[in-house]
Parts: sequence; C-alpha cells; structure tokens
Amino acid sequence: MNAPAWTADLAAAARLLVGAALAEDHADDDVTTRVSIAAHTTCQAVVNARQALVVAGMPLIQLALQTQDAAGQCAALLQDGAQVAAGTPMARISGAAHAVLAVERTLLNMLQRLCGVATLTRAFVDAVAGTACAIVDTRKTTPGLRVLEKYAVRCGGGLNHRMHLGDMIMLKDNHWQLTSMDARTLVARARQECPQVPIAAEAEDVAGARVLLDAGVDLIMLDNMAPEAMRAVVQFCKGRVPTEATGGVTLANVRAVAQTGVDRISIGALTHSAPAVDIALDVVAATDGVR
Repeated sequence: MNAPAWTADLAAAARLLVGAALAEDHADDDVTTRVSIAAHTTCQAVVNARQALVVAGMPLIQLALQTQDAAGQCAALLQDGAQVAAGTPMARISGAAHAVLAVERTLLNMLQRLCGVATLTRAFVDAVAGTACAIVDTRKTTPGLRVLEKYAVRCGGGLNHRMHLGDMIMLKDNHWQLTSMDARTLVARARQECPQVPIAAEAEDVAGARVLLDAGVDLIMLDNMAPEAMRAVVQFCKGRVPTEATGGVTLANVRAVAQTGVDRISIGALTHSAPAVDIALDVVAATDGVR
C-alpha cells in the first residue's frame, strides 16, 4: 500500500513527542557513551526488522537523530505501510556516534510501538479481505501518543475514528443514563448547537435502531451484539445509515462480524493491546574507535 501522508501537523507533533521522550531518557547525559567512546567518533548503523512486520514511523529516525546531530543522515530503505520479512534492513544512518547511541533506545521504542500497531491492524484488515467492511481504531490510545498511533493504524490499512472528543457526538449508555432527553430531542439539540459535527449512537436491537433513525443520527453503533442480532439491525439500516460493530472483536471472530454486512468494525485492541515488534539498531562501521 502507499504510505499515508506525513503531514506538517504530524511532523510537528512527532517533534514534540520525540523531544519529550529523549528528555525523559536524559539523551544529553549518556554517561556510558561519554566514558567509553571518543567524542569525535562517527559511525554508520542499520535499523533492522528482526521479525515480519508492517512499517510505521520511518520519518522519526532522521527526526530523532538530528535532535542530537544536525549533520546526521538517514537513508530510509522502506516506506511506511510496507510489509516486510524478518531480517529486512529498514534504514541506514550515519552521524556522530554519541548522537546515534543517545537516541537509539528512544527511537527503537517508538518504532517498535508504531510498527506493532501497524502490524496488528494489517492482520485485522487481512482477516476481513473480500468483504466491504472497514477496520477502524478508537480513542483507546497511549496517552500522549495518539496522533502517532492513529497514523500507524493508517499505515496498517485501517481507518481512524474520531481523533478527540470534539470530532463526533457519540451517544453511549452512560450519556443516556445521565440525560433526561429522548433521542429525538437530544439529536435536535445537537444539530442546533454543533451543526457540522456528525452524530453516532448505540442501538441494542432493531427497535432501538428505528428510534435512532427517526431521530436522524449519522451512524448507528452495535456494541457487543451477537452476530444474528447484528445482522438484523444491519439489514434494517442498510441504505439508510452506516453501521459500526464494536466491543469484543478479536482476530478469531472479526471475519464473522464483517460478514453480517456491517460497514465498519472499531477495535480498541489496535492501539491498546498491540505488542511491540522486534527492531534493532546495529552499528556496522565506525571511525576512530574506542578510547
């Protein structure tokens, strides 16, 4: 697949996140490197995929390196979104050895996380291949990393749900418990106060979906619903409003959920449970050497 756009806004957010992560790791106070390697040493290194994975976050490599060495260089060998085998070189970097080692752990932590999200997302996307169903993420992201994790979902072929609370009005069980308004009144108020914001709401059955359709919502969500019940609601809504399955979806059952005809499936596990993949940074050449 083609790499998702690495926009100026995304680059700016990544720069702040990388800076915070390097500060957390005291990248400017690497005592091990300081006492063992001459300050003028330069090196070349390769970032290697040690397992099969989907690539996400390649622009972070040069961004991180150049925070410590403005002259450092990164030659990306892959595009974000690429699916690669174990042993595949991802990038070649060169620069001051002190800078390379100062950013190594932070850089790998971020790449392993983002590639892990992209890899798990691709597994879900592949599992529903041949259906018309899209795989969508949620707001169940690592605090502070949402913009990058949602980018990684796109690298894996998934779609993004709302980025934040202001992107969509999403009426769930707790909202109905705490409001005195019925669906029609609440949707009408939402349209008046937030005319450009789409409205989603959960339905438990066909009767509930009918109420929401009459109220004028833009998306009906089906939470933890059995496949037969879901199929009935989907058929009722077909051609009227999109439907989204959510809750309890795994790689084992995602295809069965997609085959109900639902338009999309939102999966929190894409970001809250994606395992980090194995990526290494290996020095392959150096000048001047060890003290």
